[in-house]
Amino acid sequence: MNSKNNLYSKFGKQIFSKTSLFTLCILSFSIAASAQDEETPSRERMTIGLKAGANYANVWDEQGQDFRADAKLGFAGGAFVGIPLGKIFGFQPEFLISQKGFKGSGTLLGTGYSLTRTTTYFDVPLQLQIKPVKYLTLLVGPQYSYLLRQKDVYTLGTNSIDQEQEFERDNVRKNVLGFVIGADVNVNKVVLSARVGWDFQTNNGDGTSSTPRYKNQWLQFTLGYRI
Repeated sequence: MNSKNNLYSKFGKQIFSKTSLFTLCILSFSIAASAQDEETPSRERMTIGLKAGANYANVWDEQGQDFRADAKLGFAGGAFVGIPLGKIFGFQPEFLISQKGFKGSGTLLGTGYSLTRTTTYFDVPLQLQIKPVKYLTLLVGPQYSYLLRQKDVYTLGTNSIDQEQEFERDNVRKNVLGFVIGADVNVNKVVLSARVGWDFQTNNGDGTSSTPRYKNQWLQFTLGYRI
């Protein structure tokens, strides 16, 4: 129990420090942008764009045999649509390919093991836009994720196994609901984005899967371009 709490506390501190840094960057960028000539598109205009960047992912609510996990990097990218609902509010669905996972270690039958897991999801966040100023958009909303594939690299004792699974037999949850919050900085057609997200549901289906039980959580940073 203490190892789980320490892990969650450690990752929470990482989220806090990185989110604080990004917030400072947002404020500095917004102040600098506000001093420029006002040539950006109206906040009431529908926008479509592409984005790409990275996830810094880990797990929480994990349960396993002395299971511990560290964060790992993965790709994130796709398309987004901004639909205005007036000058201040809007709706922004996104359609992303998103890599999550973790680097884990533990013991099995007295033997130490390590596991690097990369899970690839199709993520669809459905976000409410809040546009307090011209260059800044705050976003919050639920997210639907569909698990496309998973790659595991095991090391058990002196043996190492690299395998990719399609989940026909193991009872893992492919359809996952979660939640995201974040912010976009918009200058002309360029969009700098940050998100914090976490799953509400575990990966372990009805509890009969042989994989460790956990929920995903991640930081996401992307650079986008509005078409």
